[in-house]
Amino acid sequence: MFRKLTTWILIAAAAGVVAGWIGHATAVDAAATASLAGYFSILSDVFLRLIKVIIAPLVFATVVSGIAGMGDAKAVGRIGGKALAWFITASLVSLLLGMVLANVLQPGSGLALALPDKDAATNLKTGGLNLRDFVAHMVPRSFFEAMAANEILQILIFSCLFGFALASMKAEPAQTIVKGCHELVGVMLKVTDYVMWVAPLGIFGAIAAAITTQGLGVLATYGKFIGSFYTGILLLWAILIGAGFAVLGASVFRLLREVRDPLFVAFTTASSEAAYPKLMDGLGRFGVNDKVSSFVLPLGYSFNLDGSMLYQSFAALFIAQAYGIELSFGTQVTMLLVMMVSSKGVAGVPRASLVVVAAVLPTFGLPEAGLLLILGIDQFLDMGRTATNVIGNSIATAAVAKWEGQLAPSGEERSEARAA
Repeated sequence: MFRKLTTWILIAAAAGVVAGWIGHATAVDAAATASLAGYFSILSDVFLRLIKVIIAPLVFATVVSGIAGMGDAKAVGRIGGKALAWFITASLVSLLLGMVLANVLQPGSGLALALPDKDAATNLKTGGLNLRDFVAHMVPRSFFEAMAANEILQILIFSCLFGFALASMKAEPAQTIVKGCHELVGVMLKVTDYVMWVAPLGIFGAIAAAITTQGLGVLATYGKFIGSFYTGILLLWAILIGAGFAVLGASVFRLLREVRDPLFVAFTTASSEAAYPKLMDGLGRFGVNDKVSSFVLPLGYSFNLDGSMLYQSFAALFIAQAYGIELSFGTQVTMLLVMMVSSKGVAGVPRASLVVVAAVLPTFGLPEAGLLLILGIDQFLDMGRTATNVIGNSIATAAVAKWEGQLAPSGEERSEARAA
């Protein structure tokens, strides 16, 4: 099944490029282009809506059944502490890598484009980036509101409380609820299997709409910036895989094979949510205990955004270079730290990385209007950073499971153990 799905995803992606190129070339004006792209987007919108229907009940069921199954608050705290330590380290490495590459490659220097006026508006809502609102936003006002809005962090917090409550109750009704949550996980994963067969159509629509709107020519115009960014993405993948190799050994490459499908989905749709259900499934096939993945993965979706971290530092310095603004080393480091803290408050916000950059730029004397330079190609950049977020969360979850002794050995490792 998985090989067939991967094949269809690749075919759909290629067909989307061709259809988008034809649509962009044949559209008579901007209105026709937007209309055609809108029709293509119907396919991706339907697919993403189907995925979003799955996310909330799947997160709730997996977290509750996992915590209730642990029955130990200390174990949850220990797992959460290890996960957050990995997340913070990975975020710092990603930000620093983006800073180093932006300074070395200078993607914004000599840009052959007209610069937007510094006072131009970007229409990105940035007013909510503060610690008070973030802390308040973590706690749901209503469980059903959090479920309806797919607020993963809010669902995670409520699910933890619910799971702890069930774990403390030994009565039969409580155990019935635990069993029900466990069965719900299986049902939602089966629903995911059905939905994933729509993935090729959604991926075709997403790529065709993006190419129809922007055309392939935009890739040549921004070639240096896009090439530099994806160079950084590949280097970050190498670092993440190297870190995974240090913890997991050669089995990290088997992990990459197991999460191949959700990785393709994340890249082609630029949606981490679209990859979540199959990512859970892939981690399970790799051997990660559901008790670990059900807690660490939702946490990672809010706090472990490696690709987004790289993008934010890269985009901010690109804008500075485009406007000829010099930033000292100390200023750059301070800006990166502010971005890392700010990014934790906008998980789940559309174009969250752009929102963070837009909010931080004025603090350091950079024009927010510089974002207009990259808004047109953000879809292509978002594909890379979203796929990187999936890779980072996969490796982080598997590493925590390994440290906790909650990673089942592969067939090859079991054979070696028996031989020894």
